[in-house]
Amino acid sequence: MRTYLVSYDLAKPHLIKHIVAQAIMAAGKSWARPLEQTWYVRSDESEGALEAKLMRILEAEDGLLIQRVKDEAVLTNTSLRWFKQRQPDVETGGDTNVIAFPAPAGGPTDEPELPFAEAC
Repeated sequence: MRTYLVSYDLAKPHLIKHIVAQAIMAAGKSWARPLEQTWYVRSDESEGALEAKLMRILEAEDGLLIQRVKDEAVLTNTSLRWFKQRQPDVETGGDTNVIAFPAPAGGPTDEPELPFAEAC
């Protein structure tokens, strides 16, 4: 599993920023968003594969940076919280924006909760 820094600059953010966010969250096994346009993504894919996924939705005027990084980071006035990718077959409850996440099969998992990063 590799960790990537993903950052972007959108020419028309009001049109596609939510689409870009969804694509980044779906690009790896887990993700974190320490700043509005800066993400960390953990994925088994290469930088090129991640770029190909994101370039489908970006326009020619948009900027994109994808860089493999180590897990250490210096954070000032922000925090880093890792989230797991949402599962594909999650259903909403009708006319609501509440999403019910199903319990994993077989009860609770032994997988530890992803930790907070510590600022230096």
